[in-house]
Amino acid sequence: MTQIIRKHTNQRMSKIVIHQDTVYLCGQVGVGGTSVAEQTAEALRRVEALLLEAGSDKHHILQTTVWLADMSDFNEMNAVWDAWFEEGFQPARACGEAKLARPELKVELLVTAAVKQ
Repeated sequence: MTQIIRKHTNQRMSKIVIHQDTVYLCGQVGVGGTSVAEQTAEALRRVEALLLEAGSDKHHILQTTVWLADMSDFNEMNAVWDAWFEEGFQPARACGEAKLARPELKVELLVTAAVKQ
């Protein structure tokens, strides 16, 4: 039986799930009520902290889904995103518009990464 490790689990979800050599993070958001740039930067800081705890890092991100509350924020989000990733380490990515869990949220990131070997 394959071991599955779940961290920071509550009745609804786990913040980190590790299966074999893959890390799955729950959706990461920034502080509501701030700009999309600030929310994106905060969400990326949270992603990085969770990945480090899981034995990974931003260089091992395989795929990210970006949800924006409003696609008009696409360029502002991308400015932060592009500055965060070093050349050659960009993951596969999709970006779409969605109604997020709370109206003050502007961006949510779903991340899958490889465990560092």
